[in-house]
Amino acid sequence: MKKLTIFFALLLSMSFLAEAQLNINHFIRVGRTRISIGNYTGAIEYFNIVIEFKPYLPEAYLYRGTAKHSLEDYRGAIADYDKAIEIKPYYPRAYNNRGMAYHNLRLYKRAIEDYNRALEFDPDDESIYNNRGIAKLALKDMEGAIEDYNRALEVNPKSTFALMNRSNAKIVSGDIKGAISDLNEVIIIRPHYAAAYLNRGLARFELDDYASALRDYDQSIKFDPQNALAFNNRGIVKHKLEDYESAIMDYDMAIQLNPEMASAYFNRAMAREILDRPGYEQDYQIAAQLNPQFDFSQRRINAEQLAQQQQNQQKKNQQQNTNSSASNNQQNSQSSQQALAQNNQQQNNTSVADQKSDEEKRKEELEAEKRRRRMRMDLVIEDTRDLPEEDEVEVDDGRIQNKNIVIDLQPMFLITAFEKNAVDYERFQYYNVVIDDLNTENNYNPLLSISNKPVSTYQSVFENFILFFNEKIAVQENAHNYLNRGIFYSLTGDYNKAFDDLNKAIELDEKTSVAYFTRANTRYKLKEQVELLAGTGTTTSISLNEGKINDNNNLKPETVEYQDILDDYAVTLFLDPDFFFGYYNRAFIKLRLGEYRSAVEDLNRAIDLEPEFAEAYFNRGLTKIYLDDIDGGALDLSRAGELGIDGAYNIIKRYCN
Repeated sequence: MKKLTIFFALLLSMSFLAEAQLNINHFIRVGRTRISIGNYTGAIEYFNIVIEFKPYLPEAYLYRGTAKHSLEDYRGAIADYDKAIEIKPYYPRAYNNRGMAYHNLRLYKRAIEDYNRALEFDPDDESIYNNRGIAKLALKDMEGAIEDYNRALEVNPKSTFALMNRSNAKIVSGDIKGAISDLNEVIIIRPHYAAAYLNRGLARFELDDYASALRDYDQSIKFDPQNALAFNNRGIVKHKLEDYESAIMDYDMAIQLNPEMASAYFNRAMAREILDRPGYEQDYQIAAQLNPQFDFSQRRINAEQLAQQQQNQQKKNQQQNTNSSASNNQQNSQSSQQALAQNNQQQNNTSVADQKSDEEKRKEELEAEKRRRRMRMDLVIEDTRDLPEEDEVEVDDGRIQNKNIVIDLQPMFLITAFEKNAVDYERFQYYNVVIDDLNTENNYNPLLSISNKPVSTYQSVFENFILFFNEKIAVQENAHNYLNRGIFYSLTGDYNKAFDDLNKAIELDEKTSVAYFTRANTRYKLKEQVELLAGTGTTTSISLNEGKINDNNNLKPETVEYQDILDDYAVTLFLDPDFFFGYYNRAFIKLRLGEYRSAVEDLNRAIDLEPEFAEAYFNRGLTKIYLDDIDGGALDLSRAGELGIDGAYNIIKRYCN
C-alpha cells in the first residue's frame, strides 16, 4: 500500500525500509520479541515488512500467524500458516499451529489431521501429542485422548501438561481415583502449581471427600490468591459442610475477583436464603441475568404451573383407568414433590393422564423437574477441567481484541489539506495520482490529501485557504481555482458556497472527475447535517448482534433521496475508472441504503485497484458478516487488522469465532 505523508516523514520511511533490505533478520528478531511481550499488532507490522522484501521466507508467515493467533484472529492465522506450509511443506510447527487454530474454531477433525501431519515430521514433540489429545477429548474420544497423553509422557515423563490433561480425561471418563493419582504426580513435580490443587479439589469433591477438597482449595488460593474459581469452589465445600457464614465470605471474594461469575451469585443467594439474610433475591436475579441457566424464578414458575396442571387434570381422570392410575399416582406425587421442593412447598398430586402422548409429556416433565431439583438443591460448582493452557502474561497493549469498541463503518474519504511545512506524523493518507496532479498545479501550497480522519481541528487552516483562493480567483477564474475553493468551503461546512464553486468548476471543465467526487461528498455531508438537525436521520453506525448487522434505525432512507449523490459518484468513476475512493464512498452510501450486495461489488473493485485498502476490507468484512459469510467476513477483518485497523480483532473475537 502506498501512503503519502510529509516529505520528511517519507524520507524516514524510505531509510527504514532500506534498513529492512539490509537486515531482515533484525526485523524478524524484533517481531518475535514483540510477540513475547504481547505487542502483537506491533509484531505484525514488522513481519509485514519482512514479507514485503522476502515473501519466500516461511518463518515470516509462521510468526505473523502466531501474532494473529494470539489476537484470536484464527482464520487470518490459518491463512498465514497455509502460506508457510505452501513454501515449506515439511514444517511441523506450522502444522501444529494450524491445528490449534482449527481447534479454536471447533474444527476438531481438521485439527487432528494437522497434528497427524506434524507428527509425521516430528514424532518426538510432546506438545503435538498433547494438542491431539485435547482435540480427541473434545470429540469425546476418551481412550484416544488418554493414549495421546500417554505418548506425550513417554517422550517426557515429567510433562505436567500431559498429566493435567490425562487427569481431565480420566475425570470425564469417570476414573476419579486415576485422575487424583495423575494430579498427585503433577504436585510432586510442581509443588506450587495452583491449578493442580484446584483440579484435585474438584476430583475429591466428586468423591464427597470434602475435607480433602477443602485442603486442596486452601492450597490453590495460597499459590494463586487471585483465582475466583478457587474461592467459589471452596465456598461450595463450606456450604456442603453447612458453614454458611464462611461460604458467603468465599463467594464474596469470588465475586470481587470476577464480578461476572454467575455461579458465585447463585451459590451466595442460596447461602443467604438458608440464613434468611436479605439480598438473596437480588443475587438470584443477577445470576439469571449473567447466565440464563441460573434463572431460578422461571424454574419456580414452571414447577408451579406443572403442579397446577396436574391438579386440574385430577378431576378429569379420577374416574378413568383406576388400576393404571394407582400406579401412576405414585410417580406423579414424586414429580410434584421435586417441583415444589425448590420452593420449600409440598403438594398432594394423585393422578396423571393415561394417554400415551400425555404419558410421554409427563416423563419429560419428570426428568426436567429432576434436573431443576438438582440445580436448586445442589450447589453449582465451577468445572475447571476445560483444558489447561500455558501461563500467559497479560500486556496492556497486546490483547486489543479484548477492548470494548464501538462497531462502526469506516467513514467516507474526503479531500482535505495540510498547511505547507506542517508536521503531522499521525495522519497518513493514501497516495492518489489525481490528488498529486492537483498538488503539482498548486505548487504544493496548499498540500491536498485524501483522508477519512476528522478534520475539525483544521477549520482555521481551511478558512485561510478560502481567502487564498479568493485572491487567485480574482486573478484567474478557472476550474482548478473554483474546485480548490469549493473543497475548502465544503470542509468548513459552508455547503451552499461549496456547491456554487463546484458547479462553476464543472461548468468550466466538465471532465474534472474530482469535482464530481467532491460534490457528491458535499451533498452527503449537507444531507447528514439536515437530518441531524431535524432529528430524522438514520445513522451509519452499525451494531452486530449474533452475527448480524442491525441498522440503528429501522427507517432506511429512500434511494431517490440519494440519487444525486450516486449520480455524481457514477460520473466520477466514468471519468476516472481507477479512482478507488469513488467505489469506496459509493459503497458507503449503498450500505446506508441497505444495498449490501451492490456495496460489496464496489468494495471488491476498490480492493482490486488498491490491494492494501484497509478501510475497504473492514467495511466489506462487516457486510459479509451481515450476509452470513462469516468466514469471508473474518478474513477481510483480519486483513484490515493486518493493515492497521486494530478494532477489527475485537469484532473477529466477538462475532466470528
